[in-house]
Amino acid sequence: MTKKLFTDFDKVSSKQWKQKIQADLKGADYNDTLIWKTNEGIDVKPFYHADEFDAPFKSIPSPEGWSICQTIFVYDVALSNKKAIKVLERGAESIQFIIPNKEVSITDLLENIDLETTTLFFELQFLDSEFVKQLSTIATKSSIQTDIIGNLAKTGNWFTNLQEDHQHFDAIVAQTKSFSVDVSLYQNAGATMVQQLGYAMAQTNEYLNHLENTENQALQIIFNVSVGTNYFFEIAKLRALRLLFTTLVQEYKLDATCHIFVTPTKRNKTIYDYNTNMLRTTTECMSAILGEADTVCNLAYDAIYHKDNEFGERIARNQLLILKSESYFDVVENASEGSYYIESLTNQLAEKALELFKDIEAKGGFLNQLKEGTIQRKIKESATKEQEQFDTGEIALLGTNKHPNKNDKMKDELELFPFVKTNIRKTLIPPIIEKRLAEKLEQERLKTEN
Repeated sequence: MTKKLFTDFDKVSSKQWKQKIQADLKGADYNDTLIWKTNEGIDVKPFYHADEFDAPFKSIPSPEGWSICQTIFVYDVALSNKKAIKVLERGAESIQFIIPNKEVSITDLLENIDLETTTLFFELQFLDSEFVKQLSTIATKSSIQTDIIGNLAKTGNWFTNLQEDHQHFDAIVAQTKSFSVDVSLYQNAGATMVQQLGYAMAQTNEYLNHLENTENQALQIIFNVSVGTNYFFEIAKLRALRLLFTTLVQEYKLDATCHIFVTPTKRNKTIYDYNTNMLRTTTECMSAILGEADTVCNLAYDAIYHKDNEFGERIARNQLLILKSESYFDVVENASEGSYYIESLTNQLAEKALELFKDIEAKGGFLNQLKEGTIQRKIKESATKEQEQFDTGEIALLGTNKHPNKNDKMKDELELFPFVKTNIRKTLIPPIIEKRLAEKLEQERLKTEN
């Protein structure tokens, strides 16, 4: 067959499509029936068409592939070293070590790990530029995730105080040529995607404003991002993040790279019917990959209520291995580029986030709005709205507020406390609190278990 099929048909415009849809609705209102209104203030249409776009799509830089990562909390150096070697043998391509204190021996931790081929991330739960200097000398190609403003937002306090924290920050950036921005905090606390992106840019801008002589300086900025199950929106969110980052660093004339480190959100995870968490994390990891994440670190299905265990971690790692090796998610670059729907979402999220960023800057910047409590208040408003949608069933979590299994018992399964912990202490600012949607319902259900 030499004749092309589509030459036999006339082109159909978006106007003609809409007229046909309206006729099929038989009097029902098009906007009320088919337009989906989101918490981000975006109206999602039933179809998207080429003639709705005035200009070619903006090209968004994409990474050269993505790596499978596993997080290891270092409570015992020898055991953590053995675990790292084992998970690398079983498919992990990078490791994120969470270091609780400066007594941890990095030399012992990294023994027999190939530092040339293994990408390492270090999240320090303390701030010490000398420790980072020693670490960087041993693991020269590692990435240190340093975010002093993120720590302030999460805990309500600096590590020490504003001045000392910034002195350590300056020394760490000078040593590592990198810093990180914890965007996941905002997602897990209930912020909208527009807020997540706007706050990410405003926080990044605080750092770039602070750093001296940044012009022409090479920097790597790591964005730690959480993604939920709003599949196409999460793809667009990551693409919008790269677009906004490129715009921001161009203003500073920076030679800067953006590394997006993605983990599934905890906000929609549940303790009842916990196997559905595997379905949630699978689609979330797919969004991360198609959104062009650099590193994807899956969340074990039982992470919110079980201590680290080999089975949960193996399943989480295998989910990514299946996506990479059996579903061929590693062979297509920028797979979502050119999709009218995703391109439209990307542009709208970026534009709304840019407006929010400009508003924050006009009102004194991100730190100032944190100190005033504006950021916390806005996130709480968004989280409250989302919680109401869950409570009324508008947001459904299968097995929890929709089709729950009444015979499911969890009281004896909780190795970890899966709810917000109340710890009364003095803070400089109100901290941003991460909270899962199902917490209240789960607590009530636990009380009634026999």
